[in-house]
Amino acid sequence: MVNSIHDRAVLHNGVHMPWIGLGVYKAEEGDEVVQAIKWALDAGYRSIDTASFYDNETGVGKAIRESTVPREELFITTKVWNTDQGYDQTLAAFDASLQRLGLDYVDLYLIHWPVPGKYKETWKAIEKIYQDGKAKAIGVSNFKQHHLEDLIADAEIKPMVNQVEYHPRLTQDELLSYCKEQGIQLEAWRPLLKGEILEEPVLVKMAEKHNKSVAQIILRWDIQNGVVTIPKSVTKHRIEENVEIFDFELSAEEMSQISSLNQNKRNGVDPDDSEFYKQFE
Repeated sequence: MVNSIHDRAVLHNGVHMPWIGLGVYKAEEGDEVVQAIKWALDAGYRSIDTASFYDNETGVGKAIRESTVPREELFITTKVWNTDQGYDQTLAAFDASLQRLGLDYVDLYLIHWPVPGKYKETWKAIEKIYQDGKAKAIGVSNFKQHHLEDLIADAEIKPMVNQVEYHPRLTQDELLSYCKEQGIQLEAWRPLLKGEILEEPVLVKMAEKHNKSVAQIILRWDIQNGVVTIPKSVTKHRIEENVEIFDFELSAEEMSQISSLNQNKRNGVDPDDSEFYKQFE
């Protein structure tokens, strides 16, 4: 059982990944993202999740350099964007991300979306990045089971992480089971559904019982399901609150109640949406 912010998930290559991290999607480059990361590090976070698409890697790097936390204690994730996919393009995009971050390596490098006809070549480049020691772990984001099966069929190295939309309205039970069977760590983005689920009566009642916020109930549910989570915030008290989830435990009945809220409802793009990918052809 995960009972401390210092506990870590162990990826299939032996790398230790924090169970909770700070997502910085839409955190503005410059002071906003730097300050959010500083608050997070002060609160005990050690994992920061960014992407080239977020346009704030430079700020993430600045916050890391200005922190007193040793680099080896941090877990930094970034991702290759859709327009940079393909073998040579991915290698160049990775080098550009490293330069913006001001780092010698990242802890996790992900394919941001499974762009049809491109993600296999992209993965070959990411395997090389891993073999060259420039990424401690590699993985994918927004991959459904059929994408993973297709990728693994020709891969030298199996993805270590799959970061997907995951929350009580989209529990992705089959994908979670498949990833566990394959030794792929599932990671949740948008775990709080942009706040849309925070007034759900079942969750409100549970929060009152545990003297916690609804957000804390949801994040605890993630972790007890074996899902790494990266809530996004640039607000100090929310950043601090989101990590205060290691001093209580949800019962099996409560876990089931939360899972029963599933509606297979996506807030973001469906990874099979062909219209979404046409802009990157």
